[in-house]
Amino acid sequence: MPFSGSCLCGKTTYTVDADKPEIVGKDHCEDCQKQSGSAYSLVAVFHKSAVKISGPVKEYTSKGDSGKNVTRSFCSECGSPIAHDPEAAPEIIAIKVGTLDKDQKKNLKPEHDIYGP
Repeated sequence: MPFSGSCLCGKTTYTVDADKPEIVGKDHCEDCQKQSGSAYSLVAVFHKSAVKISGPVKEYTSKGDSGKNVTRSFCSECGSPIAHDPEAAPEIIAIKVGTLDKDQKKNLKPEHDIYGP
């Protein structure tokens, strides 16, 4: 089952050619807290090669706890966070679960706490 989603305004969209995420987790790192405005960011991790993002995207890169860069993708129109791409794990990308299409996100349950309490 391929996955798909979009930002709040619908101008940035993505598709994921995968049957299921590698993991679904609550990322409690400080950057995800600040980016989401919450205690964590709920993410679905996929192989990067399966993800195609289209539309107006702005990126912000900062150092992660590994000392390597993490690049965060946002819709440049409405500011919705779409994904984060950690250089420390170059084969994966973490899609923000809230941006998935409604029927897809309701079936995903967090299995992991990343930087958890």
